Amino acid sequence: MHKEQMFATPDDLVLSPTSIRFRGRRFPRVVGTSGLSPRKREGDGATPLGTHRIVGLLYRPDRMARPTNWAVAIRPRDGWSDDPSDPDYNLMVTRPHPFSHERLWRADPLYDLVLLTDWNWPFAEKGRGSAIFLHRWRRPGYPTEGCIAFRPDHLRWIAEKITLTTRLIVR
Repeated sequence: MHKEQMFATPDDLVLSPTSIRFRGRRFPRVVGTSGLSPRKREGDGATPLGTHRIVGLLYRPDRMARPTNWAVAIRPRDGWSDDPSDPDYNLMVTRPHPFSHERLWRADPLYDLVLLTDWNWPFAEKGRGSAIFLHRWRRPGYPTEGCIAFRPDHLRWIAEKITLTTRLIVR
Protein backbone atom coordinates (compact mmCIF):
# COMPACT_ATOMS: atom_id res chain seq x y z
CA MET A 1 0.00 0.00 0.00
CA HIS A 2 1.36 3.42 -0.89
CA LYS A 3 2.17 5.81 1.94
CA GLU A 4 -0.47 8.28 0.68
CA GLN A 5 -3.14 5.58 1.00
CA MET A 6 -2.28 4.79 4.61
CA PHE A 7 -2.84 8.20 6.17
CA ALA A 8 -6.18 9.89 5.60
CA THR A 9 -6.78 13.51 6.52
CA PRO A 10 -10.11 15.08 7.60
CA ASP A 11 -10.34 16.53 4.07
CA ASP A 12 -10.37 13.05 2.52
CA LEU A 13 -13.51 11.08 1.75
CA VAL A 14 -12.86 7.74 3.46
CA LEU A 15 -15.13 4.82 2.68
CA SER A 16 -16.12 2.54 5.57
CA PRO A 17 -18.42 -0.50 5.42
CA THR A 18 -21.62 1.57 5.63
CA SER A 19 -20.65 5.22 5.23
CA ILE A 20 -18.13 7.77 4.07
CA ARG A 21 -16.26 9.88 6.60
CA PHE A 22 -15.53 13.48 5.61
CA ARG A 23 -14.72 16.55 7.72
CA GLY A 24 -15.74 14.89 10.98
CA ARG A 25 -19.09 13.67 9.70
CA ARG A 26 -20.32 10.31 8.43
CA PHE A 27 -22.65 10.00 5.46
CA PRO A 28 -24.55 6.87 4.42
CA ARG A 29 -23.58 5.73 0.94
CA VAL A 30 -24.09 2.95 -1.59
CA VAL A 31 -21.52 1.35 -3.88
CA GLY A 32 -21.61 -0.93 -6.92
CA THR A 33 -23.75 -4.05 -7.22
CA SER A 34 -20.61 -6.22 -7.02
CA GLY A 35 -19.18 -4.42 -4.00
CA LEU A 36 -15.53 -3.34 -3.87
CA SER A 37 -12.83 -4.74 -6.13
CA PRO A 38 -9.05 -4.43 -6.54
CA ARG A 39 -9.45 -5.45 -10.22
CA LYS A 40 -12.17 -3.21 -11.64
CA ARG A 41 -13.29 -4.03 -15.22
CA GLU A 42 -15.79 -2.30 -17.52
CA GLY A 43 -19.34 -3.44 -16.75
CA ASP A 44 -18.51 -5.55 -13.68
CA GLY A 45 -20.61 -3.41 -11.30
CA ALA A 46 -17.72 -3.03 -8.86
CA THR A 47 -16.42 0.05 -7.07
CA PRO A 48 -12.61 0.16 -7.39
CA LEU A 49 -10.38 0.02 -4.35
CA GLY A 50 -7.66 2.64 -4.07
CA THR A 51 -6.99 6.30 -3.56
CA HIS A 52 -8.66 8.49 -6.15
CA ARG A 53 -8.50 12.23 -6.73
CA ILE A 54 -11.60 14.34 -7.29
CA VAL A 55 -10.95 15.94 -10.68
CA GLY A 56 -14.20 17.68 -11.55
CA LEU A 57 -17.71 18.68 -10.59
CA LEU A 58 -20.66 18.68 -12.99
CA TYR A 59 -24.15 20.02 -12.34
CA ARG A 60 -27.50 20.57 -14.09
CA PRO A 61 -27.98 24.36 -14.33
CA ASP A 62 -31.71 23.99 -15.03
CA ARG A 63 -32.15 22.15 -11.71
CA MET A 64 -29.76 23.92 -9.33
CA ALA A 65 -27.55 26.94 -8.86
CA ARG A 66 -23.85 26.50 -9.52
CA PRO A 67 -22.62 24.72 -6.36
CA THR A 68 -19.01 26.00 -6.50
CA ASN A 69 -17.04 28.43 -8.63
CA TRP A 70 -15.28 25.52 -10.36
CA ALA A 71 -18.36 23.44 -11.23
CA VAL A 72 -19.05 22.84 -14.94
CA ALA A 73 -22.59 22.83 -16.32
CA ILE A 74 -23.91 19.66 -17.96
CA ARG A 75 -25.55 20.32 -21.33
CA PRO A 76 -28.28 18.25 -23.03
CA ARG A 77 -25.87 16.64 -25.51
CA ASP A 78 -23.20 15.64 -22.96
CA GLY A 79 -22.32 11.99 -22.50
CA TRP A 80 -19.55 9.82 -21.05
CA SER A 81 -17.94 7.10 -23.16
CA ASP A 82 -18.07 3.60 -21.64
CA ASP A 83 -16.97 1.72 -24.77
CA PRO A 84 -13.41 0.35 -24.57
CA SER A 85 -13.17 0.44 -28.39
CA ASP A 86 -13.87 4.20 -28.43
CA PRO A 87 -10.81 6.44 -28.88
CA ASP A 88 -12.54 8.71 -26.31
CA TYR A 89 -13.07 5.88 -23.79
CA ASN A 90 -13.69 7.20 -20.26
CA LEU A 91 -13.99 10.80 -21.41
CA MET A 92 -16.86 13.23 -21.76
CA VAL A 93 -18.30 13.13 -25.28
CA THR A 94 -20.92 15.01 -27.28
CA ARG A 95 -24.03 13.13 -28.36
CA PRO A 96 -24.94 11.77 -30.76
CA HIS A 97 -21.83 9.64 -30.38
CA PRO A 98 -21.06 6.55 -32.48
CA PHE A 99 -19.84 4.47 -29.51
CA SER A 100 -21.60 3.28 -26.36
CA HIS A 101 -21.92 6.06 -23.77
CA GLU A 102 -23.93 7.21 -20.78
CA ARG A 103 -26.14 10.27 -21.01
CA LEU A 104 -25.13 12.88 -18.45
CA TRP A 105 -28.29 14.97 -19.01
CA ARG A 106 -30.83 12.52 -17.58
CA ALA A 107 -34.58 12.61 -17.02
CA ASP A 108 -34.06 11.37 -13.45
CA PRO A 109 -32.02 13.40 -10.92
CA LEU A 110 -29.09 10.95 -10.47
CA TYR A 111 -26.59 13.13 -12.34
CA ASP A 112 -27.87 16.57 -11.32
CA LEU A 113 -24.64 16.87 -9.31
CA VAL A 114 -21.64 14.67 -10.12
CA LEU A 115 -18.15 14.57 -8.64
CA LEU A 116 -15.69 13.06 -11.12
CA THR A 117 -12.86 10.83 -9.94
CA ASP A 118 -9.58 10.11 -11.69
CA TRP A 119 -10.31 6.37 -11.91
CA ASN A 120 -8.66 5.17 -15.16
CA TRP A 121 -8.32 8.81 -16.27
CA PRO A 122 -7.00 10.80 -18.12
CA PHE A 123 -5.16 8.03 -20.04
CA ALA A 124 -7.65 5.18 -19.90
CA GLU A 125 -6.57 1.57 -20.07
CA LYS A 126 -9.13 -0.10 -22.35
CA GLY A 127 -11.64 -2.18 -20.38
CA ARG A 128 -10.39 -1.17 -16.93
CA GLY A 129 -13.62 0.68 -16.19
CA SER A 130 -15.05 4.11 -16.78
CA ALA A 131 -17.03 6.83 -15.05
CA ILE A 132 -16.53 6.25 -11.34
CA PHE A 133 -18.62 9.17 -10.12
CA LEU A 134 -19.97 10.33 -6.81
CA HIS A 135 -23.64 11.11 -7.44
CA ARG A 136 -27.14 11.02 -5.99
CA TRP A 137 -28.60 7.65 -5.02
CA ARG A 138 -31.87 6.23 -6.32
CA ARG A 139 -32.81 5.32 -2.76
CA PRO A 140 -31.00 4.11 0.37
CA GLY A 141 -29.42 0.69 -0.11
CA TYR A 142 -29.95 0.58 -3.89
CA PRO A 143 -26.56 -0.17 -5.50
CA THR A 144 -24.92 1.58 -8.45
CA GLU A 145 -23.04 0.27 -11.48
CA GLY A 146 -19.76 0.99 -9.66
CA CYS A 147 -20.12 4.61 -8.59
CA ILE A 148 -20.61 5.81 -5.02
CA ALA A 149 -23.98 7.42 -4.36
CA PHE A 150 -25.42 9.58 -1.57
CA ARG A 151 -28.53 11.27 -0.32
CA PRO A 152 -28.91 14.49 -2.36
CA ASP A 153 -28.43 16.92 0.54
CA HIS A 154 -25.33 15.04 1.71
CA LEU A 155 -23.84 15.06 -1.80
CA ARG A 156 -24.42 18.80 -2.03
CA TRP A 157 -22.77 19.41 1.37
CA ILE A 158 -19.76 17.32 0.35
CA ALA A 159 -19.47 19.03 -3.06
CA GLU A 160 -19.46 22.46 -1.45
CA LYS A 161 -16.67 21.50 0.99
CA ILE A 162 -14.17 19.50 -1.05
CA THR A 163 -10.85 21.06 -2.01
CA LEU A 164 -8.21 20.46 -4.67
CA THR A 165 -6.45 18.10 -2.27
CA THR A 166 -9.48 16.00 -1.29
CA ARG A 167 -9.04 12.31 -2.07
CA LEU A 168 -11.54 9.47 -2.18
CA ILE A 169 -10.05 6.55 -0.26
CA VAL A 170 -11.70 3.18 -0.87
CA ARG A 171 -10.09 0.36 1.14
